[in-house]
Amino acid sequence: MTSLVPKSTSSQQPARLNELVADFEQAMLTELSNIGLPSDGVLVSINERHVVFNNFESAIDLIEMPDRGRSLYLSKFLAAVGAGLFDAALNYLWDETVAELRRRIASYDLAYFFDVAVTSPERRKNLRTEEDLSRVEDQELIRASREMELVSDVGYQQLDLIRYMRNHASAAHPNQNDVMALQLLGYLQTCIREVITLPESNDVAETKRLLQNVRSGKVDATTAKATAEFFQGLNQVQADNIAAGLFGIYVEPTSAEPARDSVRMLLPKLWPLVGENQKQHFGMRYGRFVANGDHDQANLARQLLNVVSASAYLPTAVRVAELGTAIDDLLLAHRSFNNFHTEPGPARRLDSLAGEKVPKASRAPYVAALVEVFLTNGNGIAWNADPYYRNMVSRFSPKEAELAMRELFNETVQSKLRWDIPKTKYTELLEILDPKITRPVARDLMDAICSFGGTPNALAKDTELRRLLRKAFSTN
Repeated sequence: MTSLVPKSTSSQQPARLNELVADFEQAMLTELSNIGLPSDGVLVSINERHVVFNNFESAIDLIEMPDRGRSLYLSKFLAAVGAGLFDAALNYLWDETVAELRRRIASYDLAYFFDVAVTSPERRKNLRTEEDLSRVEDQELIRASREMELVSDVGYQQLDLIRYMRNHASAAHPNQNDVMALQLLGYLQTCIREVITLPESNDVAETKRLLQNVRSGKVDATTAKATAEFFQGLNQVQADNIAAGLFGIYVEPTSAEPARDSVRMLLPKLWPLVGENQKQHFGMRYGRFVANGDHDQANLARQLLNVVSASAYLPTAVRVAELGTAIDDLLLAHRSFNNFHTEPGPARRLDSLAGEKVPKASRAPYVAALVEVFLTNGNGIAWNADPYYRNMVSRFSPKEAELAMRELFNETVQSKLRWDIPKTKYTELLEILDPKITRPVARDLMDAICSFGGTPNALAKDTELRRLLRKAFSTN
Protein backbone atom coordinates (compact mmCIF):
# COMPACT_ATOMS: atom_id res chain seq x y z
CA MET A 1 0.00 0.00 0.00
CA THR A 2 1.28 3.51 -0.74
CA SER A 3 2.69 5.13 2.36
CA LEU A 4 0.21 7.67 3.66
CA VAL A 5 1.59 10.46 5.82
CA PRO A 6 -0.41 13.33 7.36
CA LYS A 7 0.26 16.49 5.39
CA SER A 8 0.19 20.11 6.36
CA THR A 9 -3.45 21.13 6.14
CA SER A 10 -3.02 24.93 6.16
CA SER A 11 -0.72 25.13 3.16
CA GLN A 12 -1.91 22.25 1.01
CA GLN A 13 -5.67 22.25 1.45
CA PRO A 14 -7.75 25.02 -0.16
CA ALA A 15 -8.37 27.60 2.52
CA ARG A 16 -12.04 27.83 1.64
CA LEU A 17 -12.57 24.08 2.19
CA ASN A 18 -10.93 24.33 5.62
CA GLU A 19 -13.22 27.19 6.53
CA LEU A 20 -16.32 25.32 5.33
CA VAL A 21 -15.45 22.21 7.34
CA ALA A 22 -14.77 24.27 10.46
CA ASP A 23 -17.93 26.34 10.01
CA PHE A 24 -20.03 23.20 9.51
CA GLU A 25 -18.63 21.59 12.65
CA GLN A 26 -19.23 24.65 14.78
CA ALA A 27 -22.80 25.09 13.50
CA MET A 28 -23.68 21.42 13.89
CA LEU A 29 -22.25 21.04 17.40
CA THR A 30 -23.93 24.23 18.52
CA GLU A 31 -27.28 23.02 17.19
CA LEU A 32 -26.89 19.64 18.92
CA SER A 33 -26.18 21.39 22.21
CA ASN A 34 -29.10 23.79 21.75
CA ILE A 35 -31.60 20.95 21.38
CA GLY A 36 -30.14 18.93 24.24
CA LEU A 37 -28.41 16.19 22.26
CA PRO A 38 -24.85 14.91 22.93
CA SER A 39 -22.16 16.78 21.05
CA ASP A 40 -18.95 15.30 22.45
CA GLY A 41 -17.40 12.49 20.39
CA VAL A 42 -19.92 12.81 17.56
CA LEU A 43 -17.50 14.08 14.91
CA VAL A 44 -13.87 13.16 14.34
CA SER A 45 -11.32 15.95 14.57
CA ILE A 46 -10.84 18.36 11.69
CA ASN A 47 -7.17 17.38 11.47
CA GLU A 48 -8.16 13.73 10.90
CA ARG A 49 -10.50 14.83 8.13
CA HIS A 50 -7.75 16.86 6.50
CA VAL A 51 -5.48 13.78 6.44
CA VAL A 52 -8.09 11.99 4.31
CA PHE A 53 -8.68 15.05 2.09
CA ASN A 54 -4.95 15.46 1.48
CA ASN A 55 -4.50 11.83 0.41
CA PHE A 56 -7.82 11.02 -1.24
CA GLU A 57 -6.90 12.05 -4.77
CA SER A 58 -3.74 9.93 -4.80
CA ALA A 59 -5.66 7.02 -3.24
CA ILE A 60 -8.11 6.91 -6.16
CA ASP A 61 -5.45 7.33 -8.87
CA LEU A 62 -5.96 3.71 -9.97
CA ILE A 63 -9.58 4.40 -10.94
CA GLU A 64 -9.82 5.61 -14.53
CA MET A 65 -11.60 8.94 -14.94
CA PRO A 66 -14.54 7.48 -16.98
CA ASP A 67 -15.15 4.90 -14.22
CA ARG A 68 -15.28 7.51 -11.46
CA GLY A 69 -18.56 8.82 -12.80
CA ARG A 70 -20.40 5.72 -11.54
CA SER A 71 -18.76 5.71 -8.09
CA LEU A 72 -21.65 7.35 -6.23
CA TYR A 73 -20.73 5.80 -2.91
CA LEU A 74 -17.17 7.18 -3.12
CA SER A 75 -18.74 10.64 -3.39
CA LYS A 76 -20.81 9.87 -0.30
CA PHE A 77 -17.65 8.52 1.36
CA LEU A 78 -15.86 11.83 0.89
CA ALA A 79 -18.93 13.81 1.94
CA ALA A 80 -19.15 11.76 5.15
CA VAL A 81 -15.43 12.38 5.77
CA GLY A 82 -16.03 16.13 5.39
CA ALA A 83 -18.90 15.93 7.87
CA GLY A 84 -16.63 14.17 10.36
CA LEU A 85 -18.57 10.89 10.26
CA PHE A 86 -15.86 8.29 9.58
CA ASP A 87 -18.19 5.46 10.63
CA ALA A 88 -20.63 6.49 7.89
CA ALA A 89 -17.73 6.87 5.44
CA LEU A 90 -16.66 3.27 6.10
CA ASN A 91 -20.21 2.14 5.44
CA TYR A 92 -20.30 3.99 2.09
CA LEU A 93 -16.91 2.53 1.14
CA TRP A 94 -18.26 -0.96 1.77
CA ASP A 95 -21.39 -0.14 -0.27
CA GLU A 96 -19.17 0.96 -3.18
CA THR A 97 -17.13 -2.25 -2.94
CA VAL A 98 -20.23 -4.44 -2.89
CA ALA A 99 -21.74 -2.46 -5.78
CA GLU A 100 -18.60 -3.02 -7.86
CA LEU A 101 -18.55 -6.74 -7.05
CA ARG A 102 -22.17 -7.00 -8.15
CA ARG A 103 -21.38 -5.18 -11.41
CA ARG A 104 -18.53 -7.60 -12.11
CA ILE A 105 -20.67 -10.62 -11.32
CA ALA A 106 -23.49 -9.38 -13.55
CA SER A 107 -21.10 -8.93 -16.47
CA TYR A 108 -19.45 -12.31 -15.82
CA ASP A 109 -22.06 -15.04 -15.29
CA LEU A 110 -24.97 -14.54 -12.90
CA ALA A 111 -26.15 -18.14 -12.92
CA TYR A 112 -22.65 -19.44 -12.20
CA PHE A 113 -22.28 -17.02 -9.30
CA PHE A 114 -25.59 -18.08 -7.76
CA ASP A 115 -24.61 -21.76 -8.14
CA VAL A 116 -21.35 -21.10 -6.26
CA ALA A 117 -22.68 -18.69 -3.64
CA VAL A 118 -25.99 -20.33 -2.70
CA THR A 119 -26.01 -24.02 -1.80
CA SER A 120 -29.70 -24.18 -0.93
CA PRO A 121 -31.87 -25.28 -3.91
CA GLU A 122 -34.85 -23.59 -2.25
CA ARG A 123 -33.09 -20.22 -2.27
CA ARG A 124 -31.24 -20.81 -5.54
CA LYS A 125 -34.36 -21.31 -7.65
CA ASN A 126 -35.53 -17.78 -6.79
CA LEU A 127 -32.23 -16.11 -7.75
CA ARG A 128 -31.99 -15.30 -11.45
CA THR A 129 -31.52 -11.61 -12.20
CA GLU A 130 -29.04 -8.87 -11.37
CA GLU A 131 -31.58 -7.42 -8.93
CA ASP A 132 -31.47 -10.72 -6.99
CA LEU A 133 -27.81 -10.09 -6.08
CA SER A 134 -29.04 -7.89 -3.24
CA ARG A 135 -30.59 -11.02 -1.67
CA VAL A 136 -27.16 -12.61 -1.25
CA GLU A 137 -25.49 -11.86 2.09
CA ASP A 138 -22.28 -9.80 1.94
CA GLN A 139 -20.24 -12.65 3.43
CA GLU A 140 -21.59 -15.03 0.77
CA LEU A 141 -20.83 -12.43 -1.89
CA ILE A 142 -17.14 -12.00 -1.05
CA ARG A 143 -16.65 -15.73 -0.38
CA ALA A 144 -18.09 -16.70 -3.76
CA SER A 145 -16.21 -13.88 -5.47
CA ARG A 146 -12.97 -15.21 -4.02
CA GLU A 147 -13.80 -18.78 -5.09
CA MET A 148 -14.56 -17.49 -8.60
CA GLU A 149 -11.27 -15.51 -8.47
CA LEU A 150 -13.02 -12.17 -8.95
CA VAL A 151 -10.94 -11.16 -5.92
CA SER A 152 -7.56 -12.58 -4.91
CA ASP A 153 -6.93 -14.74 -1.83
CA VAL A 154 -5.10 -11.84 -0.17
CA GLY A 155 -7.88 -9.51 -1.24
CA TYR A 156 -10.47 -11.81 0.33
CA GLN A 157 -8.66 -11.74 3.67
CA GLN A 158 -8.44 -7.95 3.59
CA LEU A 159 -12.06 -7.51 2.51
CA ASP A 160 -13.19 -9.86 5.27
CA LEU A 161 -11.31 -7.63 7.73
CA ILE A 162 -13.02 -4.53 6.31
CA ARG A 163 -16.40 -6.28 6.47
CA TYR A 164 -15.71 -7.13 10.11
CA MET A 165 -14.71 -3.52 10.90
CA ARG A 166 -17.72 -2.23 8.97
CA ASN A 167 -19.95 -4.38 11.18
CA HIS A 168 -18.03 -3.38 14.30
CA ALA A 169 -17.23 0.29 13.78
CA SER A 170 -19.52 1.73 11.09
CA ALA A 171 -22.86 3.46 11.09
CA ALA A 172 -24.41 0.14 10.03
CA HIS A 173 -23.83 -1.18 13.56
CA PRO A 174 -23.43 1.81 15.88
CA ASN A 175 -20.90 1.46 18.71
CA GLN A 176 -17.99 3.31 20.24
CA ASN A 177 -15.14 1.96 18.06
CA ASP A 178 -13.12 4.74 16.42
CA VAL A 179 -11.86 4.64 12.83
CA MET A 180 -8.77 6.78 12.27
CA ALA A 181 -7.83 8.65 9.10
CA LEU A 182 -4.89 6.49 7.99
CA GLN A 183 -6.88 3.36 8.79
CA LEU A 184 -9.78 4.60 6.65
CA LEU A 185 -7.39 5.46 3.81
CA GLY A 186 -5.90 1.97 4.03
CA TYR A 187 -9.35 0.43 3.69
CA LEU A 188 -10.03 2.73 0.72
CA GLN A 189 -6.88 1.62 -1.08
CA THR A 190 -7.61 -2.05 -0.38
CA CYS A 191 -11.12 -1.83 -1.87
CA ILE A 192 -9.83 0.03 -4.92
CA ARG A 193 -6.85 -2.26 -5.54
CA GLU A 194 -8.47 -5.61 -4.70
CA VAL A 195 -11.94 -5.07 -6.21
CA ILE A 196 -12.65 -1.86 -8.07
CA THR A 197 -9.58 -1.96 -10.35
CA LEU A 198 -8.52 -5.62 -10.12
CA PRO A 199 -7.95 -6.95 -13.67
CA GLU A 200 -9.64 -10.16 -14.81
CA SER A 201 -7.28 -13.15 -14.63
CA ASN A 202 -6.74 -15.60 -17.48
CA ASP A 203 -8.45 -18.40 -15.52
CA VAL A 204 -11.50 -16.22 -14.90
CA ALA A 205 -11.72 -15.36 -18.60
CA GLU A 206 -11.30 -19.02 -19.58
CA THR A 207 -14.02 -20.17 -17.18
CA LYS A 208 -16.39 -17.46 -18.43
CA ARG A 209 -15.78 -18.54 -22.04
CA LEU A 210 -16.28 -22.21 -21.11
CA LEU A 211 -19.66 -21.60 -19.47
CA GLN A 212 -20.81 -19.47 -22.39
CA ASN A 213 -19.89 -22.28 -24.79
CA VAL A 214 -21.73 -24.84 -22.66
CA ARG A 215 -24.90 -22.76 -22.48
CA SER A 216 -24.88 -22.20 -26.21
CA GLY A 217 -24.26 -25.91 -26.89
CA LYS A 218 -20.97 -25.27 -28.70
CA VAL A 219 -18.99 -28.08 -27.06
CA ASP A 220 -18.06 -30.95 -29.37
CA ALA A 221 -15.60 -33.82 -28.99
CA THR A 222 -12.62 -31.69 -30.02
CA THR A 223 -13.59 -28.87 -27.67
CA ALA A 224 -14.17 -31.35 -24.83
CA LYS A 225 -10.69 -32.81 -25.28
CA ALA A 226 -9.07 -29.37 -25.17
CA THR A 227 -11.18 -28.43 -22.14
CA ALA A 228 -10.05 -31.58 -20.33
CA GLU A 229 -6.48 -30.27 -20.57
CA PHE A 230 -7.65 -26.98 -19.03
CA PHE A 231 -9.27 -28.94 -16.20
CA GLN A 232 -5.93 -30.52 -15.27
CA GLY A 233 -4.58 -27.13 -14.24
CA LEU A 234 -7.43 -26.38 -11.85
CA ASN A 235 -7.07 -26.33 -8.10
CA GLN A 236 -9.67 -27.95 -5.84
CA VAL A 237 -11.82 -24.84 -5.41
CA GLN A 238 -11.84 -24.12 -9.15
CA ALA A 239 -12.78 -27.70 -10.01
CA ASP A 240 -15.59 -27.73 -7.44
CA ASN A 241 -16.98 -24.41 -8.66
CA ILE A 242 -16.97 -25.34 -12.34
CA ALA A 243 -18.65 -28.64 -11.44
CA ALA A 244 -21.31 -26.66 -9.54
CA GLY A 245 -21.78 -24.46 -12.60
CA LEU A 246 -22.18 -27.45 -14.91
CA PHE A 247 -24.59 -29.13 -12.50
CA GLY A 248 -26.61 -25.91 -12.30
CA ILE A 249 -26.85 -25.63 -16.07
CA TYR A 250 -27.96 -29.25 -16.38
CA VAL A 251 -30.76 -29.11 -13.80
CA GLU A 252 -32.01 -25.65 -14.83
CA PRO A 253 -35.48 -26.29 -16.36
CA THR A 254 -34.94 -23.63 -19.05
CA SER A 255 -31.63 -25.05 -20.32
CA ALA A 256 -31.68 -26.24 -23.93
CA GLU A 257 -30.84 -29.84 -24.71
CA PRO A 258 -27.61 -28.93 -26.58
CA ALA A 259 -26.41 -27.28 -23.35
CA ARG A 260 -27.08 -30.51 -21.45
CA ASP A 261 -25.23 -32.44 -24.17
CA SER A 262 -22.24 -30.21 -23.51
CA VAL A 263 -22.42 -30.91 -19.77
CA ARG A 264 -22.63 -34.66 -20.40
CA MET A 265 -19.41 -34.46 -22.43
CA LEU A 266 -17.49 -32.33 -19.94
CA LEU A 267 -18.47 -33.43 -16.44
CA PRO A 268 -16.99 -36.97 -16.71
CA LYS A 269 -13.64 -35.36 -17.56
CA LEU A 270 -13.87 -33.05 -14.55
CA TRP A 271 -15.36 -35.52 -12.06
CA PRO A 272 -12.06 -37.13 -10.89
CA LEU A 273 -10.87 -33.66 -9.83
CA VAL A 274 -14.04 -32.74 -7.91
CA GLY A 275 -13.74 -32.84 -4.12
CA GLU A 276 -15.61 -35.29 -1.94
CA ASN A 277 -17.65 -32.56 -0.26
CA GLN A 278 -18.89 -31.26 -3.60
CA LYS A 279 -19.79 -34.75 -4.81
CA GLN A 280 -21.79 -35.35 -1.65
CA HIS A 281 -23.47 -31.98 -2.14
CA PHE A 282 -24.71 -33.03 -5.58
CA GLY A 283 -26.30 -36.12 -4.03
CA MET A 284 -27.85 -33.96 -1.35
CA ARG A 285 -29.32 -31.61 -3.95
CA TYR A 286 -30.98 -34.54 -5.66
CA GLY A 287 -32.58 -35.56 -2.36
CA ARG A 288 -33.84 -32.06 -1.73
CA PHE A 289 -35.35 -31.80 -5.19
CA VAL A 290 -37.26 -35.00 -4.37
CA ALA A 291 -38.31 -33.75 -0.93
CA ASN A 292 -39.50 -30.41 -2.35
CA GLY A 293 -41.50 -32.04 -5.13
CA ASP A 294 -39.26 -30.58 -7.87
CA HIS A 295 -39.60 -33.76 -9.93
CA ASP A 296 -38.21 -32.41 -13.21
CA GLN A 297 -35.04 -31.17 -11.52
CA ALA A 298 -34.77 -34.38 -9.49
CA ASN A 299 -34.89 -36.44 -12.70
CA LEU A 300 -32.25 -34.23 -14.33
CA ALA A 301 -29.99 -34.44 -11.28
CA ARG A 302 -30.31 -38.24 -11.25
CA GLN A 303 -29.47 -38.37 -14.98
CA LEU A 304 -26.31 -36.38 -14.44
CA LEU A 305 -25.22 -38.42 -11.41
CA ASN A 306 -25.67 -41.53 -13.56
CA VAL A 307 -23.46 -40.00 -16.26
CA VAL A 308 -20.53 -39.89 -13.81
CA SER A 309 -21.42 -43.20 -12.07
CA ALA A 310 -22.12 -41.39 -8.82
CA SER A 311 -24.92 -43.55 -7.42
CA ALA A 312 -22.91 -43.85 -4.19
CA TYR A 313 -23.62 -40.21 -3.50
CA LEU A 314 -27.39 -40.52 -3.66
CA PRO A 315 -29.03 -39.95 -0.25
CA THR A 316 -30.14 -42.96 1.70
CA ALA A 317 -33.25 -41.18 2.97
CA VAL A 318 -35.18 -37.96 2.75
CA ARG A 319 -33.58 -37.17 6.11
CA VAL A 320 -30.47 -36.19 4.19
CA ALA A 321 -32.44 -33.55 2.31
CA GLU A 322 -33.98 -32.30 5.54
CA LEU A 323 -30.53 -32.07 7.12
CA GLY A 324 -29.31 -30.08 4.14
CA THR A 325 -32.16 -27.61 4.49
CA ALA A 326 -31.52 -27.31 8.24
CA ILE A 327 -27.80 -26.68 7.66
CA ASP A 328 -28.53 -23.96 5.10
CA ASP A 329 -31.11 -22.34 7.37
CA LEU A 330 -28.65 -22.30 10.25
CA LEU A 331 -25.81 -20.83 8.19
CA LEU A 332 -28.11 -18.19 6.73
CA ALA A 333 -29.19 -17.18 10.25
CA HIS A 334 -25.60 -17.25 11.52
CA ARG A 335 -24.31 -15.03 8.70
CA SER A 336 -27.11 -12.47 9.02
CA PHE A 337 -26.88 -9.26 11.03
CA ASN A 338 -29.43 -10.26 13.70
CA ASN A 339 -28.02 -13.74 14.18
CA PHE A 340 -28.26 -13.68 18.00
CA HIS A 341 -32.04 -13.74 17.67
CA THR A 342 -32.41 -15.99 14.63
CA GLU A 343 -29.84 -18.75 15.31
CA PRO A 344 -31.48 -20.69 18.18
CA GLY A 345 -34.45 -22.00 16.14
CA PRO A 346 -32.38 -23.48 13.27
CA ALA A 347 -29.82 -24.77 15.79
CA ARG A 348 -32.53 -26.62 17.73
CA ARG A 349 -33.96 -28.11 14.52
CA LEU A 350 -30.56 -29.32 13.30
CA ASP A 351 -29.80 -30.85 16.69
CA SER A 352 -33.09 -32.76 16.52
CA LEU A 353 -32.56 -33.97 12.94
CA ALA A 354 -28.94 -35.00 13.42
CA GLY A 355 -29.59 -37.45 16.23
CA GLU A 356 -26.80 -39.80 17.22
CA LYS A 357 -25.61 -40.65 13.70
CA VAL A 358 -25.46 -38.37 10.69
CA PRO A 359 -25.78 -40.01 7.25
CA LYS A 360 -22.54 -40.18 5.29
CA ALA A 361 -23.85 -37.87 2.57
CA SER A 362 -24.53 -35.14 5.16
CA ARG A 363 -21.41 -35.63 7.26
CA ALA A 364 -19.00 -33.17 5.60
CA PRO A 365 -21.38 -30.16 5.29
CA TYR A 366 -22.77 -30.91 8.77
CA VAL A 367 -19.32 -30.82 10.37
CA ALA A 368 -18.20 -27.78 8.37
CA ALA A 369 -21.32 -25.84 9.42
CA LEU A 370 -20.92 -26.77 13.09
CA VAL A 371 -17.29 -25.67 13.18
CA GLU A 372 -18.30 -22.32 11.65
CA VAL A 373 -21.16 -21.63 14.07
CA PHE A 374 -19.33 -23.02 17.12
CA LEU A 375 -16.50 -20.53 16.60
CA THR A 376 -19.07 -17.68 16.33
CA ASN A 377 -18.97 -14.86 13.76
CA GLY A 378 -16.57 -12.84 15.90
CA ASN A 379 -19.17 -10.40 17.21
CA GLY A 380 -20.38 -12.45 20.18
CA ILE A 381 -21.76 -15.81 21.30
CA ALA A 382 -25.36 -16.69 20.44
CA TRP A 383 -26.02 -17.93 23.97
CA ASN A 384 -29.38 -19.59 23.28
CA ALA A 385 -27.90 -21.52 20.34
CA ASP A 386 -24.52 -22.41 21.87
CA PRO A 387 -25.78 -25.36 23.99
CA TYR A 388 -27.09 -27.06 20.85
CA TYR A 389 -23.71 -26.59 19.15
CA ARG A 390 -21.92 -28.11 22.13
CA ASN A 391 -24.32 -31.07 22.14
CA MET A 392 -23.79 -31.78 18.46
CA VAL A 393 -20.01 -31.40 18.57
CA SER A 394 -19.89 -33.64 21.65
CA ARG A 395 -21.70 -36.34 19.64
CA PHE A 396 -19.11 -36.29 16.85
CA SER A 397 -17.81 -39.71 15.91
CA PRO A 398 -14.01 -40.11 15.51
CA LYS A 399 -14.46 -39.65 11.76
CA GLU A 400 -16.46 -36.46 12.23
CA ALA A 401 -13.93 -35.18 14.77
CA GLU A 402 -11.19 -35.65 12.17
CA LEU A 403 -13.24 -33.70 9.62
CA ALA A 404 -13.70 -30.92 12.19
CA MET A 405 -9.95 -30.87 12.79
CA ARG A 406 -9.40 -30.50 9.05
CA GLU A 407 -11.89 -27.62 8.92
CA LEU A 408 -9.57 -25.61 11.18
CA PHE A 409 -7.30 -25.18 8.14
CA ASN A 410 -10.17 -23.86 5.99
CA GLU A 411 -9.52 -20.33 4.73
CA THR A 412 -12.79 -18.93 6.08
CA VAL A 413 -12.17 -20.44 9.52
CA GLN A 414 -8.57 -19.21 9.51
CA SER A 415 -9.80 -15.69 8.74
CA LYS A 416 -12.18 -15.55 11.71
CA LEU A 417 -9.55 -16.99 14.11
CA ARG A 418 -7.94 -13.55 14.17
CA TRP A 419 -10.62 -12.38 16.60
CA ASP A 420 -10.70 -12.88 20.36
CA ILE A 421 -14.05 -14.67 20.73
CA PRO A 422 -13.34 -17.27 17.99
CA LYS A 423 -9.91 -17.84 19.56
CA THR A 424 -11.57 -18.68 22.89
CA LYS A 425 -14.10 -20.97 21.20
CA TYR A 426 -11.26 -22.59 19.24
CA THR A 427 -9.69 -23.70 22.53
CA GLU A 428 -13.02 -25.12 23.69
CA LEU A 429 -13.46 -26.95 20.39
CA LEU A 430 -10.03 -28.59 20.67
CA GLU A 431 -10.87 -29.80 24.19
CA ILE A 432 -13.98 -31.57 22.86
CA LEU A 433 -12.29 -33.02 19.77
CA ASP A 434 -9.03 -34.15 21.37
CA PRO A 435 -10.21 -37.39 23.05
CA LYS A 436 -12.11 -38.42 19.91
CA ILE A 437 -9.01 -38.51 17.68
CA THR A 438 -7.60 -42.05 17.80
CA ARG A 439 -6.10 -42.88 14.40
CA PRO A 440 -2.28 -42.62 14.74
CA VAL A 441 -1.69 -40.23 11.82
CA ALA A 442 -4.66 -38.10 12.86
CA ARG A 443 -3.42 -38.21 16.45
CA ASP A 444 -0.06 -36.83 15.30
CA LEU A 445 -1.83 -33.91 13.68
CA MET A 446 -3.99 -33.17 16.72
CA ASP A 447 -0.97 -33.26 19.05
CA ALA A 448 0.84 -30.85 16.75
CA ILE A 449 -2.15 -28.50 16.67
CA CYS A 450 -2.46 -28.53 20.45
CA SER A 451 1.24 -27.77 20.89
CA PHE A 452 1.41 -25.20 18.10
CA GLY A 453 3.15 -22.10 19.37
CA GLY A 454 1.70 -19.63 16.89
CA THR A 455 -1.71 -17.98 16.78
CA PRO A 456 -4.64 -20.14 15.59
CA ASN A 457 -5.07 -18.15 12.39
CA ALA A 458 -1.54 -19.19 11.34
CA LEU A 459 -2.18 -22.97 11.38
CA ALA A 460 -2.51 -23.23 7.61
CA LYS A 461 0.76 -21.38 7.07
CA ASP A 462 2.89 -23.80 9.12
CA THR A 463 4.87 -26.18 6.90
CA GLU A 464 4.95 -29.05 9.39
CA LEU A 465 1.23 -28.82 10.13
CA ARG A 466 0.44 -28.85 6.43
CA ARG A 467 2.60 -31.94 5.99
CA LEU A 468 0.81 -33.72 8.83
CA LEU A 469 -2.56 -32.65 7.42
CA ARG A 470 -1.76 -34.16 4.03
CA LYS A 471 -0.50 -37.32 5.66
CA ALA A 472 -3.55 -37.70 7.90
CA PHE A 473 -6.08 -37.32 5.13
CA SER A 474 -4.24 -39.06 2.34
CA THR A 475 -4.42 -42.30 4.38
CA ASN A 476 -8.00 -41.80 5.53
